[in-house]
Amino acid sequence: MKPTATLNNQSQRLADFSTLIDALEYAASGQTGYNFYDANGNLQTVLSYREVWERGRDLAARLLSIGIKRGDTVAIIADTNPDFVVLFFACRFAGLVPFALPIPVNLGSHQIYVGQLRGMLNTSGAAVAVAGKYFINFLEEAASGIDSLKWTGTPEEVNALPKSEIDLQPNTINETAYLQFTSGSTRNPQAVIITERAAMKNLQGICRYGLKMHPSDRCASWLPFYHDMGLVGFILAPMVAQLSVDFLRTRDFAVRPIQWLRLISRNRCTLAFSQTFGFKLCSLRVRAADLEGLDLSCWRAAGVGAEMIRPEILRTFAQKFSNAGFNPNAFLPCYGLAEATLAVSFSELDKGFQSITIDRAAMTERAVAVRLEVEDRKTIEFVNCGRPMPDHEVRIVNHDGEILPDLRVGRVFTQGQNLMSGYLNNAKATSRAMQPDNWLDTGDLGFLLDGNLYITGRSTDVIIINGRNIRAQDIEELTEHEPAIKSRESSAFGITGEDGTTVVVLVIECRLTSVSEKQALINRLQQQVYKAFGIRCFIELVPHHTLPRTSSGKLSRTAARIGFLERNNLETFSYSQPPLSKDL
Repeated sequence: MKPTATLNNQSQRLADFSTLIDALEYAASGQTGYNFYDANGNLQTVLSYREVWERGRDLAARLLSIGIKRGDTVAIIADTNPDFVVLFFACRFAGLVPFALPIPVNLGSHQIYVGQLRGMLNTSGAAVAVAGKYFINFLEEAASGIDSLKWTGTPEEVNALPKSEIDLQPNTINETAYLQFTSGSTRNPQAVIITERAAMKNLQGICRYGLKMHPSDRCASWLPFYHDMGLVGFILAPMVAQLSVDFLRTRDFAVRPIQWLRLISRNRCTLAFSQTFGFKLCSLRVRAADLEGLDLSCWRAAGVGAEMIRPEILRTFAQKFSNAGFNPNAFLPCYGLAEATLAVSFSELDKGFQSITIDRAAMTERAVAVRLEVEDRKTIEFVNCGRPMPDHEVRIVNHDGEILPDLRVGRVFTQGQNLMSGYLNNAKATSRAMQPDNWLDTGDLGFLLDGNLYITGRSTDVIIINGRNIRAQDIEELTEHEPAIKSRESSAFGITGEDGTTVVVLVIECRLTSVSEKQALINRLQQQVYKAFGIRCFIELVPHHTLPRTSSGKLSRTAARIGFLERNNLETFSYSQPPLSKDL
């Protein structure tokens, strides 16, 4: 068994189609497709676009035999395997609306995961729900009592359904192509509505402008299929450009990230993306001995996005893998979100990442990005996420909706035909996000400089203390210098005290067992927070796996705040820690 070809026997078309099924029909006439690898890097399954076309049409007829109608929603637990891909396109052949359900971040949080699935099933009004054998029990438990569901089962059971005699009708550009659940609180999940028009418009920008795809490109990905970067970036974008993709399961990457790099090296992949923490994981876990035989010189676009981009992590990765042929100019920072289908802006290809170092105090106190001019000032570095793609616009506005000039920090708004139609069955959330003249309030903060976008954080992740804007990420990053605390195991947020003032709370997953060691850790971190920001901070140490995570694996500060209040049986919070020592 060989992986699907890199070079095709057909002329490349870069997403110049009306619908996803139109694109699949053209891709099916070539030799390219999807390839699935196991934890050891062995090829397990080859799925050409032709097979997706044939099997998708067959399953579409079987799904319609259930008695569902065009426009109904179908939930699919998105494990990294061929079943998800075929079912996704089968839904579109049948005029059904698929959406991806996540797999659990860790199997120890059974009730949390089932509750997450139940929330998504309820929000979507799903008519059908499908899961593989490892997750069907979770899905059936979550589906219990949901009136909208007409059928629940495994891919094998879908294959066993009789075929309907209903003719498959072509899709139109204004139909909903799929739903994408956003990251955030799992209690109130939001389903983004993406039309065929929005999907194809964004895919055109990604293929033609952002990545400038060409016939010799090949993709490699470990990104989960339920994340917008995994679904749009590495299932849909390669297909609409007729490129082959090599997949590694997310959990296999987490255990052995070297396998992702080996896939890139062995198959001469040119396009591969990651969140920042993926590059960090590679730097931490790949041994020097693993570099032997590794050749990353083929990697022309090492995309990075989906969370705040930390430049020191990229520098460390580039340094570690330079002897393996990695070119730091391959780094390609970008910005996007599910509400914009995926991508909004890309930095320049072949330029690596660019950044700007600014005065932290000026940004905190005056929301202005002032370039560092005086030494011995506290600084912060932000990465250039590039310019908006053609037919996309970005502006920065203040709380009054006024457009801000360069270097002024405000809310990031974007406009274009790639935007969502709204949140499913949630007019209130839609009206908050969609502003007049079809501008989307992304919920992110940032600034523009010479047409380039710099993201500084989430508006919901900014803690306002005495009129000062303090980024939750900055507080959380202080904890990473402690050996007892790992990256992504702390969450900072603001709580309203009984007197109406804001108190900063820092919840940390901690493995220490000694009471004295725990107290010493709390004291050290309180002093560090005070020295860095001049504020007092309440610190709560909690067991591992306490902090809630979103479907994409990121910490949810909103849910962490709710969990803190619930654990302490509070509606508001009164800070009662002993005062910090006066010598601070």
